[in-house]
Amino acid sequence: MTTTSTAHVPGFELLFNHATQGILLVDGAGLIRAANPCILEWSGHTPEEVEGQPLSSLLAGDIRSWLRCKNGQAIPVNMTCTSYLQADQHYQVCFINDLSAQQQTADALKRTQDAQQLEAHIMAGKETAYRRVSNFLNSIWTNLDAILIVTEPMGHIRFFNPAAVRMLGYPSREITDTGSLIQFHDFQELERRAAKLSEELQQTVEPGFDTLTIKARLNLPNEYEWAYIRKDGSRFPVALTVSAIRDESQHITGYIAIGLDISARRKSEAELRQALDKEKELNVLKSRFVSIASHEFRTPLSTVLSSTYLLEKYTNTEDQPKRLAHIRKISSAVHLLTDILNDFLSLGKIEEGKIVVRPALTDIRNHVEKILAEAEGLKRGRQQVVYQHEGETESTLDGNLLRHVLTNLVSNALKFSPEEGTVHVHTHATPYRLLLSVKDAGIGIKPEDQQHLFERFFRGSNVENIQGTGLGLHIVAKYTELMKGQVTCHSEPDKGTEFIVHIPTPKT
Repeated sequence: MTTTSTAHVPGFELLFNHATQGILLVDGAGLIRAANPCILEWSGHTPEEVEGQPLSSLLAGDIRSWLRCKNGQAIPVNMTCTSYLQADQHYQVCFINDLSAQQQTADALKRTQDAQQLEAHIMAGKETAYRRVSNFLNSIWTNLDAILIVTEPMGHIRFFNPAAVRMLGYPSREITDTGSLIQFHDFQELERRAAKLSEELQQTVEPGFDTLTIKARLNLPNEYEWAYIRKDGSRFPVALTVSAIRDESQHITGYIAIGLDISARRKSEAELRQALDKEKELNVLKSRFVSIASHEFRTPLSTVLSSTYLLEKYTNTEDQPKRLAHIRKISSAVHLLTDILNDFLSLGKIEEGKIVVRPALTDIRNHVEKILAEAEGLKRGRQQVVYQHEGETESTLDGNLLRHVLTNLVSNALKFSPEEGTVHVHTHATPYRLLLSVKDAGIGIKPEDQQHLFERFFRGSNVENIQGTGLGLHIVAKYTELMKGQVTCHSEPDKGTEFIVHIPTPKT
C-alpha cells in the first residue's frame, strides 16, 4: 500500500472518525495498535483495554466471525484486511462490518464527541503516528462500502469517495467543487420531506439543501431513507445520514453525508411482507374452509344418518322400493361430500403450487365420455347429459386437468338445472386448439354476479338455497390457466348458462 500524507488527502481524519465500519490497525505480530471509536462502541472496550492486545482477544471464531464485547456478548461480524509497509514494519488495516445492525450511520453520529477527541489525540502525536493514521484513513477512503460526500456549508461537494463514484456513476472530477448534494435527490421527494420537517420543527424548511441539513445544524438525529438518482437516471434506495462539521468555535465549516445502499434490505422486507400477506391469506382460507365445511357437511351427513336409521326399519320384502330410495339418498349425499372434499383438496394443491401440467396425446371423445359416465351419479330426476364431438380425434393436453374442469362444469350445470333439464356438452378439436362447451337451461347468473364468478368462495345471489362451496369455478379457471387456456361465460337469469373453455393443443 502506498503511503499518503494526510496533507494530500484533506479531511481524512474526520472521515476516519465518522466511519460506520469498525477499523483496527494490527502490526506484524498480530497486536492491535489502534482501534477506531466505532469498534470501541460496539465492543464496550476503552482504547487502553484494546491497544497492545492480540487480535484474537477481540475477534473470535473459525474465520474471526464474532466480536467479543466487554459485557460478555458476541456480535456477528465479517472482516476484510489490507496490508501496507511503514518504516520496514508490516501493518494490516482491518475493516469490520456489524451484521446484526442496520443503523451503523446513526451509531457513528452518537460517537462524534469521542471521534473528535481521538482526532485531537492523533494530531498531537508523533510524526510517525501521523503518517500511520494518514495511511489508515486512506484505506478507509478507498475501501469503505458506502457513499461518503463532504460538502461546503452551502452544499458544494468537496470530496466524493470511490464508492460514491461507483454507486452514482459520476466521475469525481465531474462532481468535485461544482456538484451539489441535492442533485442526487428527487425534488418532489425533497418537497414532501420539507413539508413534514416544517410541521415537526415548527419552522419553515425550504425544499433543497436546507431539507438535508437542518437537523444536523440543530444537532438532532438526521438519518432518513431517500431515493437516490444515478447519472443514468436509474434509482436506488439509500439510508442517508448528514452531520455538520464544526470548528473549535462550533461554527459549521461543512457537512459530511454517509449513504448506505439498502436495496437488499428493501428486497428482504418486500419478501417478508409478501410472506406475511400469504400467511394471512392462508389463515383466511382456513377460516372460510371451517365455516363452509361445517355448513355444507351438515346436510348430507344428516341425510346419511336419517336414511341409515330408516333402512333399519324397512325389514319386509314389500319395503324394497323404500330401501332403494334411501340408498339413492345416501349415494347422492356421499357424492356431494366427495365433491366438497375434492374441491378443497384441489384448492390446496393450487395454492401450494403443487399442480404440474403433464400434456399427452389424448383421444378426446373417449376421454370425455368416460368423464361423463363417472358423473352419472350427479343427475337428479330425469336430467340428461347430451355430448357431441367434432373435429380432430386426438389432442395434446393434460387429461387429468381436463377431467377436473369438465366435472366441475357439468356438476354445476346439473345442480342449477331443473330435474327434467338437459345439459349439452360439446367439444371441437382443431390441430392447435380444443374448445369445450357446457350449456344448460337452468337458473342462469345475474349480470352483477358474473364479474365475480371465478373468485374463490363466491356464490351468486340467486343460489343461496342450493348447496355449494363457491370453489368449483375458481378451480376451473385456475386449471384452465395452468393449461395456458381461458374460460368465458354467457348467461341470462332464468334462461341458462354456457361456459366455453379454450385450451391450446400444440402438436407434439
